[in-house]
Amino acid sequence: MPRRARARARAPNGHAASGTPRRAHARALKAMDKKALLDLSLRLGEGSGAAMGAVLVKTALHLHNNMATFTEAAVSDKAQ
Repeated sequence: MPRRARARARAPNGHAASGTPRRAHARALKAMDKKALLDLSLRLGEGSGAAMGAVLVKTALHLHNNMATFTEAAVSDKAQ
């Protein structure tokens, strides 16, 4: 099995929280066919990117789940 296929098979549903300027990290993401949620060019440990990525996903889910519909927000389609 080719290297990229093995890498994708190991992490089919995973997400990369952050990208870094390090070449090895970019190669690993490419091999897994993944794109980072954030690419802030930080040279910190992976825990930092994971923490920021988790907050980003949690916030997006909160907004999605709590956004009002047009009816709930009393938005009409009538032009004034």
